Amino acid sequence: MNIVVLDGYTLNPGDLNWDELIKLGECKIYDRTSPEEIIDRSREADILLLNKVKLPREKIEKLPNLKYIGVLATGFNIVDIDAANEKKIPVSNVPTYGTLSVAQTTFAHLLNLTQRTEYHAHTVSYGKWSMSKDFCYWDFPLIELAGLTMGIIGFGEIGRAVAKIARAFEMNVIFYDITKQPDIPEGIIQINDPDDIFSKSDVVTLHCPLTDETNQIVNTQRLKLMKKSAYLINTSRGQLVDEEALADALNSGQIAGAGLDVLSEEPPKYDNILLSTPNCFITPHIAWATRSARQRLMDTVIANIKSFQQNKPQNIVNNWSSE
Repeated sequence: MNIVVLDGYTLNPGDLNWDELIKLGECKIYDRTSPEEIIDRSREADILLLNKVKLPREKIEKLPNLKYIGVLATGFNIVDIDAANEKKIPVSNVPTYGTLSVAQTTFAHLLNLTQRTEYHAHTVSYGKWSMSKDFCYWDFPLIELAGLTMGIIGFGEIGRAVAKIARAFEMNVIFYDITKQPDIPEGIIQINDPDDIFSKSDVVTLHCPLTDETNQIVNTQRLKLMKKSAYLINTSRGQLVDEEALADALNSGQIAGAGLDVLSEEPPKYDNILLSTPNCFITPHIAWATRSARQRLMDTVIANIKSFQQNKPQNIVNNWSSE
């Protein structure tokens, strides 16, 4: 089978290898692919692997050899699922590979907001401690997590992992999810109204998929519900947040700070309002990108293809039919 990877660089910038994939067929691996290059590069592909390259209906219909689409991520909205169904092409994704890494990044942002570790380390390097009249100093209030309330929007694998870490910090945990969750760990409370999450929490963290219902779930009205001392963290999808409303809330002191690993447009334009907003700390969509997480992703991609080749496809996200 002919296997084509359209944008493999972010999965494997050089610290992993493609050896196991190469064993499964004739492979062409591209670091990046523009929309104009998709058809020429994919024309002979039986198996097409992609991460952020969009595969709309008009592209799928021009690829007569295509038998399988593998998304190198959990989210699969880059693929026109209806078109894949009509062409009887299974589409697979890679669920749960980044759970621990995303949870870790959530707390990296929270600890930065509450301790300003990097800032204080820089001031030491610049000589401020050496010139200090006292044995210590701090330029921002230092916040202890114990006893604070973390509100989690979305209680899937990542939300549950975040809750577990929060409890280890002796935080109170409440969460909102569209479904009634079974097996809720002791000390964690499900809230039925998302507004209550925003009004009661010291930290609101987002771990839900992007849907019509969750698009801009963080908006002007909900930001006004938050405590002035509260923080917002988003390691999920940028479109969950109304970015202008968040900038207004931070500029006015409506909330104390935000830690974001995602934005509505990636890479962002230079004039994105949040890039120059005070107390807004942005990382470049790296929560998923630890080597361990990317290796798990690579391993699952290989397993997905093997299962497809054995006529037992796994992690299928569409309603395809081989008949």
